[in-house]
Amino acid sequence: MLILASASPRRRDLLAQAGLKFTAVPANLNEDVLPEEAAAAYVQRLAEEKAQAVWSAHRSSETADDPLVVLGADTCVVVDGRILGKPVDTADIRRMLTLLSGRTHAVMTGLAVVAAEKVVRDVEITQVTFDRLSDREIVHYIASGEPFDKAGAYAIQGYAARWIPRIEGCYFNVMGLPIARTIALLAEAEVVAPVDEL
Repeated sequence: MLILASASPRRRDLLAQAGLKFTAVPANLNEDVLPEEAAAAYVQRLAEEKAQAVWSAHRSSETADDPLVVLGADTCVVVDGRILGKPVDTADIRRMLTLLSGRTHAVMTGLAVVAAEKVVRDVEITQVTFDRLSDREIVHYIASGEPFDKAGAYAIQGYAARWIPRIEGCYFNVMGLPIARTIALLAEAEVVAPVDEL
């Protein structure tokens, strides 16, 4: 039994796209950054805490024929060493998009797979380059509503794609779940994830 410890519809869609059978169970944790915590350590810690919390809550449902496996993930945008989470309001969106405008930033996703006998973890990093944004474009994007629940205040798979001329690394990582690395991590944990028939 595979559980995705996330409420993200994008992560659910990506895992389903990869052909895996799973259920999604959000882990409601405090996601504050610890003092002096680096971005990679932050997403790695949250991914593992999410997976551990859901594994502990559902471990009684595990059977010998259907072992419990929980996948946790957490994504952040990093520019100038600063972690950009989800914006709190329109002023925060404007601040983030102004920081990203005309520059390259990092998107980091921490991954953790928790099973009875093993925990494996990793961090995937993708470099994303933004074109320079005008004030008018930022205002228009805010009005679209798209940036409000997105780390870094943008969605690469949405309207913001028009401002991203290049990336270096996994595209799906920027959406919130690096699929190939996720499948490799499940294999590293020696887990046979249930797969939908093609």
